Amino acid sequence: MYWVTPRHLAGDDGVLAERICDALAGLGWRMWPTSRHTLLYVSPDGLYGAEWILAAYPFELGGLPVAWQLSARPHATSVMTEWNAYFTADVPYEALADLLVAIDANEAPDTGFAGPETVLNALSARGWIRDVDRPRTAAMDPGFSSSVSLEMMPPLIQDADPRSDLVGWQAWAEPVLGAPYLWCASFSASIPHDLVAAFASSLASPAPVPRRTLPKSAEGRLSVVRRS
Repeated sequence: MYWVTPRHLAGDDGVLAERICDALAGLGWRMWPTSRHTLLYVSPDGLYGAEWILAAYPFELGGLPVAWQLSARPHATSVMTEWNAYFTADVPYEALADLLVAIDANEAPDTGFAGPETVLNALSARGWIRDVDRPRTAAMDPGFSSSVSLEMMPPLIQDADPRSDLVGWQAWAEPVLGAPYLWCASFSASIPHDLVAAFASSLASPAPVPRRTLPKSAEGRLSVVRRS
């Protein structure tokens, strides 16, 4: 077992499904397998959903298939979702698990009045650097291998707001400039900023994380703090 930093380049150790399923079970979310060979979890209040959709291969972010989709509804009986968030494989499972804890503690999908600055403040507190040209909408890690920014939403990202000019938080890791992404995440426009901040703060945490296998694309960028 390797204990490595930085977290945003550590990958998911090939256990993203298992770790997040365990986290959801620990939060008391109910699970159903679907006819699309996916696993659907629903929060106890029926307002939030989390679905492992890699087997269904719905669409890609940055050339990578989406693995987890999170969603929120204004009412448990609502057909339409309020917001959605999407994550590819190799996203650090610690950051996704911390986001789920924050979602589970949220009173309702549309609560939270913090502005975009709360996301950037969370990253700055962890030592990430604001983009010189876009200090109010983008930040990157000191190694310039990962970024979190407000961008026009990619195709197929669903949100309750039907306007076509919406922006949402996008995150990704690119260990080598110009090489394929290690992972990508996309948040639709209506997700509360404080929830994105919970993901960003965990993503940028300096605490070492345990991994048995390390992403090849991050070789030379990861530091092994200790072995066990």
